[in-house]
Amino acid sequence: MYKAIIVDDENRSVETLSSIIYLFCSTEVEVIGTANSIQEAYQLIQEKSPDIVFLDVEMPHGSGFDLLEKFTNPKFEVIFTTGFDHYAVTAIKFSALDYLLKPINIEELKQAIGKAKERIEKKNSQQNFDHLIQNLKNPRDKSNKIPLPILNGFQFVPVNNIIYCEADEDYTHIYLNDNTKITVSKSIKDFEDLLANYDFFRIHHSFLVNRDYIKRYTKGEGGTITTEQGTELPVSRRRKSEFLEWLSNI
Repeated sequence: MYKAIIVDDENRSVETLSSIIYLFCSTEVEVIGTANSIQEAYQLIQEKSPDIVFLDVEMPHGSGFDLLEKFTNPKFEVIFTTGFDHYAVTAIKFSALDYLLKPINIEELKQAIGKAKERIEKKNSQQNFDHLIQNLKNPRDKSNKIPLPILNGFQFVPVNNIIYCEADEDYTHIYLNDNTKITVSKSIKDFEDLLANYDFFRIHHSFLVNRDYIKRYTKGEGGTITTEQGTELPVSRRRKSEFLEWLSNI
């Protein structure tokens, strides 16, 4: 049984999440306390030493991220909750942490708890928290690292090391500037969403390319781009106009 606390400034949200956990996850998680502010949450964590903190992103007088910065070495896992799908969600994804959009979906809650349990067993979330704070402070910095799921966890790779991504059904091949290729069990659409603010463009249904590595565009029905490493990639006809407009906006 894992001990959890809920941090949210809205009492209704606290009550709803508590009820859902009790009804559908009570064999795994017990809610041992709730807090409505960052300060209350900080004191509660110190007193109760929870395993999991359900943490609202936006609250009066500070955000959930401000709470995390109070801990130099957190001993708990975090599942963020938010009513908004915005920049903070991208930062959370970049950090290999979990979030739930309100209203809470029961299946998504179960999955998030399952992932939190895995992170508790592996005791590797300090790196995730560090990446989260870094990504929030510098949301468009290409030195930020993206988590690539591998067999026993995540490999964090700087965005500026990625040349392009290639779709392969439900998998994506990530090509790096050190001539290595990493294959992950995520769709290219996941990476398109994740890298949207980092100058990547989906030139074809199979290819997502980093602007920094485009050396040349060659005209054609759709045309092709050549990377700095000499790789030629096709541009689809239907994406051509949007791509050329994007390419000209430096």
